[in-house]
Amino acid sequence: MDIYATLNDVLVNLFRDIMMLEERAIITSEYQDITNNDIHVIEAIGIAQPKNMSTIAKALSVTVGTLTIAMNSLVKKGYVIRERGVEDRRVVYISLSEKGRKAFLHHQAFHRQMIDAILKDLTADETETLVKALAKLEGWFRRYEEN
Repeated sequence: MDIYATLNDVLVNLFRDIMMLEERAIITSEYQDITNNDIHVIEAIGIAQPKNMSTIAKALSVTVGTLTIAMNSLVKKGYVIRERGVEDRRVVYISLSEKGRKAFLHHQAFHRQMIDAILKDLTADETETLVKALAKLEGWFRRYEEN
């Protein structure tokens, strides 16, 4: 198999496998009412300061309208809290409820397990090379997205 075909297979399969594994790891009996998309919205909200819709939409590369649909569902399911701004009542701030924070930490634990499993079999040089290669790949994806 040539290098092009090998890289294509690895990237396509890696993306699919990560999404599939993440879905299985995240959607447990406790979190059976959320989707992979929901958990990525929860991740974009984070557990720090409340964020406005525009900030979250930008982080997810979606429109505010698209995000509103997901947000309505997450509010209804009890993962997210919407609050109007004190100084400017037109601004809506989004934060995670206690249930949402638990889901965020559950998702974060999956990512930590994934990274730990990858790193345990790599030397320091291999880790450095992998990080550099993935950073370049991410850069290409970001530039491609901008076009």
